[in-house]
Amino acid sequence: MSGGDCKGFRDTGHRDADFLAQRFEAHRGHLRAVAHRMLGSVAEAEDAVQEAWFRVSRSDTARIDNLGGWLTTVVGRVCLDMLRSRKSRAEEPLDRAPAGPGPGAAVPGTDAGPEQDAVLADSVGVALLVVLDMLTPAERLAFVLHDLFGVPFEEVADVVDRTPAAARQLASRARRRVQGADVHEAGPAGRRRQREVVGAFLAAAREGDFEGLLEVLDPDVIARTEAGVATGAAAVARGAATYGSLAGVARLMLVDGAMGAVVLVGGRVERALRFAFVRDRIAVIDIVTDAERASRLDVRPI
Repeated sequence: MSGGDCKGFRDTGHRDADFLAQRFEAHRGHLRAVAHRMLGSVAEAEDAVQEAWFRVSRSDTARIDNLGGWLTTVVGRVCLDMLRSRKSRAEEPLDRAPAGPGPGAAVPGTDAGPEQDAVLADSVGVALLVVLDMLTPAERLAFVLHDLFGVPFEEVADVVDRTPAAARQLASRARRRVQGADVHEAGPAGRRRQREVVGAFLAAAREGDFEGLLEVLDPDVIARTEAGVATGAAAVARGAATYGSLAGVARLMLVDGAMGAVVLVGGRVERALRFAFVRDRIAVIDIVTDAERASRLDVRPI
């Protein structure tokens, strides 16, 4: 968080504002890691941490003994709200073309600092994110907070508004699904196959080839845009056919460390698609059409 982000709070005249901002900044890397594991997106993780700061800046933290643990649960609540918002929009159609390009921004990835690199290196793999997308928001939060970050079930229960025993059951159910999932990270050969699959997806989208799209999509594929979420191969294939113009000019790149495709306008990223795979088929597609979000993606050559 930059000094500018915290300025509005410091200007209120609170004597402890600077100290609180410094303490929050000390935990920022950890909070971004938590949010990224919850949300699977660097841009959304940044939004979650920013929202957590707004909530913290309006709270009385003087009597909090374990600030790091408390901040983790605050970020957890923010992420839970964001995940529930995704689920509530899951039935919205994805049959609309992307909005026109917004103001450009510097190409992301060129000025990524060591903190962001550390968060990405420490973050959960894309394969696990695919599985986490299949969990309910409460299951996902219980698993991430407890199993990945060691938050006690008593605190997890407070976030998900359940009893500690119920929170334990949520994490246990999520753990079984994660352990039983047929998902694994791709090696060099897998990456080459992913490139082929994404290339086939883009070609089919460009040509409006519905059957070709079905061949490369997992039956339970999830596609997310700022406008909504589509689930199932048929729904996603219908939506993909409507943004063939994007597919026609997209370039294969790594987007937040995953196989993806971007649209560059004047050297700036204006659109991005990020893919995750199950059994050599596309299982998750994150489609970013908002210029501000696109500018914050970590985009690198394959």
